[in-house]
Order: sequence, then C-alpha cells, then structure tokens
Amino acid sequence: MMLIFSLLALVTAVKASAPFRNVAGYWYEQIEHNGISPTISNGANWTVFRNVKDYGAKGDGTTDDTAAIQQAINIGDSTGTRDSGRFGSTGQPAVVYFPQGTYLVKSTIRSAIGTVIAGDPTKLPTIKAAPTFTGAYLLYGHDQRYPGLIGFFQGVKNLILDSTSVPSTKAISLLEWSVSQNNLLSNVDFKMPLGASAHTGVLTQGMCSALIMNDLRFHGGGIGVQLTATQYHLKSLHFKDVKTGIRIVSLLQATAQGLTFDGCSVGIDASTGSSGMLNLIDSTATNTSVLVATAASLNNVSGSVVLENVNVDDSVSTTIKIGTTITLTGSVQPGYAWIRGNTYPSGARNTTTPVYSTGRLIPVTRPATLINATTKAYFTLPPPTYETFAISQVVNVKSVPSYPVHGDGVHDDTASLQSILNSAAETGKLVFFPHGIYLLSDTLVIPPNSRLVGEAWTQLSATGAKFADANKPRPMLQIGTREQEGTARVVQMSDFIFTVAEVLPGAVLMEVNLRGANPGDVGFWNCHFRVGGARGSTVRGERCARPEGCKAARLSLHLREESGSYWENVWSWTADHDLDGAEGNVYPGVAAGFLIEAKGGTWMLGMGVEHNVLYQVGIHQAENVFIGLQQGESAYWQGKGNTVLAPAPWTESLRESDPDFNWCADDEVEQCRMGLYQRISHSKNLNIYSSGFWNFVAGPERTMCTNDCQDNAALYESNEKMYVYGLTTINNKNLLLERGGSEGKEISVVATRVDNAGAAMDGFKTGTVAGYFRQS
Repeated sequence: MMLIFSLLALVTAVKASAPFRNVAGYWYEQIEHNGISPTISNGANWTVFRNVKDYGAKGDGTTDDTAAIQQAINIGDSTGTRDSGRFGSTGQPAVVYFPQGTYLVKSTIRSAIGTVIAGDPTKLPTIKAAPTFTGAYLLYGHDQRYPGLIGFFQGVKNLILDSTSVPSTKAISLLEWSVSQNNLLSNVDFKMPLGASAHTGVLTQGMCSALIMNDLRFHGGGIGVQLTATQYHLKSLHFKDVKTGIRIVSLLQATAQGLTFDGCSVGIDASTGSSGMLNLIDSTATNTSVLVATAASLNNVSGSVVLENVNVDDSVSTTIKIGTTITLTGSVQPGYAWIRGNTYPSGARNTTTPVYSTGRLIPVTRPATLINATTKAYFTLPPPTYETFAISQVVNVKSVPSYPVHGDGVHDDTASLQSILNSAAETGKLVFFPHGIYLLSDTLVIPPNSRLVGEAWTQLSATGAKFADANKPRPMLQIGTREQEGTARVVQMSDFIFTVAEVLPGAVLMEVNLRGANPGDVGFWNCHFRVGGARGSTVRGERCARPEGCKAARLSLHLREESGSYWENVWSWTADHDLDGAEGNVYPGVAAGFLIEAKGGTWMLGMGVEHNVLYQVGIHQAENVFIGLQQGESAYWQGKGNTVLAPAPWTESLRESDPDFNWCADDEVEQCRMGLYQRISHSKNLNIYSSGFWNFVAGPERTMCTNDCQDNAALYESNEKMYVYGLTTINNKNLLLERGGSEGKEISVVATRVDNAGAAMDGFKTGTVAGYFRQS
C-alpha cells in the first residue's frame, strides 16, 4: 500500500507538465550525448555514454556478451584504458548503458571507478549468468583499486541481475558492493533459484561506509543482502522466497525502512553479535518464521533494536528473537515503538543514568506533515526516471545554439544556463546536463517547474568574487527565490555534485526556498556536495595546507524557514585527502555542512555530512523533520595538537545558528572545540533515526584514535516533540550534551560513551543510545 501511494505521488508530481503516456523509446537512450571529462588531457573527446550494443553486445539471451560489456566499461582513450590508473578517481566518468534485452555472461563483469552501470527503466534489461558461469560474482560493482572506505563514484541502477540458470549449489553473489559514500544502488531486481542457499543477492565485505541502497527486489536464493559496514539506510527492499532476507555480519547503525518479507525463514538475521543499532520501521512480513533475530545481549547496547509501525500477520510466529528466546510476537502498531537497549526517557530529566530495556513498548508520535494519513508511514519516493517524457520534451543544455554552454570547467556558463532553465520551466521541459564541470560566477536560480538530470555526477561549480565575502554568504544555487519562499511548486534534481572551483569563504552551495504541494515535488536524489580534494578545484595542495588559509566555503546546504524538501542519497564531503592522489592530504576549513531551518516538511534518507569546522548538521528553529540516517565525521585536522580551535577560523562571522563552544573549559579545548556532528536547537516535531558519528583519526598529525579523540558528539537545546532512535559513536567521550537551566545557557553531559559502551569496531571504542526522549 505504501509503495503504491508513493508511486501515485510521483506520477502526480510530473503530470503538471508531462502527459502521462507510454513513449516509444527512453529519452536518455535517444538524446545527444556530448559530455566530456574536463580535467584530463584531451578530455573534450572523452566518451562518457557507452551503449553496450555499440561495443558488440547482442542482448539476445544466447550470445556470450561478457567481453563486449567489459570492453564498454574498460575503454578509455588513445593513452590507455580506464583500469590503467592514468585518469584518477574523478577523471574517467562513464555511463555503461544497457538497452532492453537479456545479456548472457559467462564470467564476472568488473566495474571501474566513475562508472554508472544503468539500464532502460521502461523495461529493465537483464544481465544473466550462464549455466557454465565461472567466478564468485556476477557483477563486481566497484573498482578493486578503490575498496571499502575509498570506494566512491560507482552506480548500478535499472537492471535485473539473474543467477537462476546457475546450479543452486554453486556459491555466487550477484553483486559485490563493498563501497562507501557517493554511490548509487537503486531499482534492481535480484533473481536467484528458489532454495539456492549458496546464492546471495548483494554482498558487502571489509570496512565500508556507504549510505543507502534503495528500491531493490530479491527473489529466491539463500541471502538477499549480506552486510559488513559501519552504517546503512535500507529503503524499500522487498524479499520474496529468500531464506534470509538480510544477514548482518557487522553493522554499527542502520535504518531499514519500508521493507517487505514474504516466504522467508528469517527476515533480518543479526545474531552474529556484531550488530550495534537497528531501526526497522514501516515494514511488513508474511509467511516468515522470524522477522528479526539478534544475539543474546553481550552488554547493554550491542544488538539494540527499535521497531516502529511494523505489521506482521498470523503466519509470522516470531517478531523478535533474542538468542533462543522469543521476545516479541505480533505487530508494533502506529503510535508505539518497541525498544531494546539504553534509553533516556522523557520522565527522567533529573538523572543522566540510562534506562536499559530488554524490550518494551513506549508511546511515540510522528508529525502529520511527514506521513501518509492512512498507513502512518513516512513518505518515500523512488528516484524519478522521467520515463514518460518524450525526447521532444527534453533539452540538452549543451545543444541550444542560441545559448552556448561549455561544461568544460573553464568558461562561465551562468548566463546561458539561466536562460535555458527559465525557458524550460515555462514550457515544462526536462533539462539534461551532460557530464562536465559547469562554472557559475553568480547565483543560478532554479525556477519553479524545473526538473534537472545530471550524468555520472555532473558538477556545478562556484567561482569568482561574488562568493568571496565570509560576512555576506551567497548561494551558488537557489531553489526558487526568497520572494517565492514557501510557494508550492516543483523542482527536482538528480545525479549532480555541487562544488567550488576555488577558495570561496562566502559560498553557500545551495539554498532551498520552495516547498511542494506533494512530498517529493521539491526533491533531490543522488545529489552530493564536495569541497576540495579533486582536480577541477584549487582547494588542494599548498593553498589548503592550513585550514585558516582555506576557508573554502561557508555552508553546503541551507533549507530556509518555509521550505520543504525530500532528499535521498546525499553526501556532503569537505575533503580530507586528494581523490586523485597527486596532492596528498588537504585541510579545508569549511564552516558547516547542512543548516535545516525548514518548517514545511523535510525528509533526509541516507545522508552523510563530514569534516566541517562548526557542525555537520544543524537543525535550528525547524519543524517537521525526518532523518532516516545521518553519518558524520569531524574535520581530521581538529583534535589533539590542533591550534585552530573552533569556532576558529570563523570566529568573526558566526551566525545565530552557529555554536560558539563557550562551554569548553580551558584544560580541554583541543578535543572539546571540534565540530559537532549534530546540533538541534529550538525545534519541534523531529523524528531522527540512526545517527552514526565516527572519529578515526584526529589532529594535524592525523593520529589514529585508540581512545576518545573527541569530547562531544551532539548538542540538543530546548526542543519539543523530538524523538531520537539510535545514536552511535566511535571514539567520542560524550554522546549527548544538553543546554538548559533557568536562563537556557547551562551545558550538561547527558550520555557518555562509558555509560553506553558497545562492542569494539575494528578496535575502535563505540557507544550506542537506543532512544533519547528527554525533549519529547
């Protein structure tokens, strides 16, 4: 029901300017592909779009297409192939596209960094393993040279992966997906033989830090998804006749949202004892023996679980099984949460001792703005593909002769792009940005009735003096004007990176002013913010050897007061190293990540914000906010041995929403004056799930943390109806601070790592709070 409602909402969002009808041929396959790679030699001739049929693939279900597909992935230019190491992490973008058909392969297909492997969403093409298939993986979805924590810029979407012809006893994973942030796994079917215990749909291995996988379907097999990672948002995953839907090997913080299990032995198996915190929300199970299995408690926090709005029928005998004990049967109805783990209840304001629960129901609320009135589930939407648009309804920004656009990282494209966007909004056309770097010397206003699609993370990059004044912040992108604030309109963006070409202390990469009549009308999918650490920007090298000399941006994202927006798969990364390898470590002193002041409904699914001076995510005087997962890290140069103590280097240009760190005592300044992961102040109607805050290295010498390298993770001040389900830290002394007292200025420590200590993660010290309700 929830999935149907979400699809109807998306259809409503596009009807205003696009007739809903079947269109002969998908627009992306037909459009002119003139994207380039601006940062490499001869990059103007680089081939971004690669149709596998142009490289010899037949897609007829009988021809061996292995070599042709691999060639489409590997081919570079006359100087070398994409696996040669010549082009760096960011210089070799590629969309490897599969038209409709069945592509038989006999051995593993291996992806490369910068690659999106994508199919036609109007009829998903199939990559099918032959009966004689050799290899452990059908698709090795990431570049083996960039594993785990440095595995960025890879995508798989709009496909069917099929192992039904492979013997059930042969061990095979359809997708090896050991990646981190800025990756895309969406709208994929995984088809495996019924009862095939040796077949796995998605396998992650090693230490990974990905954000989200979404809108996936699993049929048959032994395991749908096997996870080893620090965090994950699992959204709209559907399991049919899979023995174990999800097997958690090691996972510190996760939200599973909108999952369905039908015909499974176990829905989620977290019985290894290496699971930190799991939120299962808005999910259903039928014909499944055990919905969630966890290990018997090793301590008060390992195996923490929250179930909220989870429906099972009479065919499900066990909802929660802890060790060998059946702890919960039946459903968890809307208006309640079932919690196992350490909590800080609303009625315990005079104590900071956590209350441990082996499993109990508590009453909770959700803002009406954020949920479906019938199902009580949070609104979710699949990423739009705009498959109902004919090619005549799409404009390529580089193919408008009257408004020349270059996307080469050299020419200023601001004026031409503004004209193209204005015209497209008036005529209801979809706007396609071929891959490139589009320089913006002034604010680009995205007008209402806009739908923008990038390609393999098209870059929009700020440049010039208009963004240089730290005391006069200026947005690079403005979603509607401030005069339109709160207006119910449509603006959607997919597959972009927002960045800066140089050090710009006044740059706000995006400001959102609009809200939608429907959730997702103002929506952003697979859109990321990056400051420094890559070719195409001077925020690297000697210029950024010290943070005070590299105030490279003021803010990544500002959601203004009356706005409302939906975000899915968003990573804001202030560089901690050079992605292309040549320049080594970098130390940008970017002020802050995301500032949420919106009241019109904010949905954040699969969000990571890292390495900013003051805070990663600030929620200030906001209302109606849902966060499904927030991952964060403080700036690596902060901490022991650092002399640029927060709020420096921004002390002279602080805003009301910025922390001043005046609570830090003189004898604890280094580890206290570090960027908060989360600051929430004077806000209400907040529902926050799965906050994962990590500190692995700290200080100018980048000392590997073996203890608590940061004092404070989150600060909560004077909020109402705030429900926090799951906050986990690595190497943080205090998980939670509160500001209060008679004058509202007193800072107190509420939750310490020692009081909430969990199992070590690769030797790092962890802490987990299952529920915080003191300001509910």
